[in-house]
Amino acid sequence: MADTTILGVLLRKRTRTSESFQEILSRHGCIIKTRIGIHQTSNNVCSPDGVILLDVVGSESDIQALENDIKSLEGAEIQKMSFTF
Repeated sequence: MADTTILGVLLRKRTRTSESFQEILSRHGCIIKTRIGIHQTSNNVCSPDGVILLDVVGSESDIQALENDIKSLEGAEIQKMSFTF
């Protein structure tokens, strides 16, 4: 059996928190398989909020440590999906 865990992160005011968020991702980089960033954009306008999808692997304690670090950022929200197959 394999486990797949996806963390969906809503990052508000991402232009102010992106540096701290990137530091967190770098610190936990060994458990992040895939990272996808989604935000609204158009000509000369960049959304202040964004959604980041993280496909993570590792122990539950490693994943929980990543979640806790992300939750420490002002304006960050997390939703988690876990699948076993």
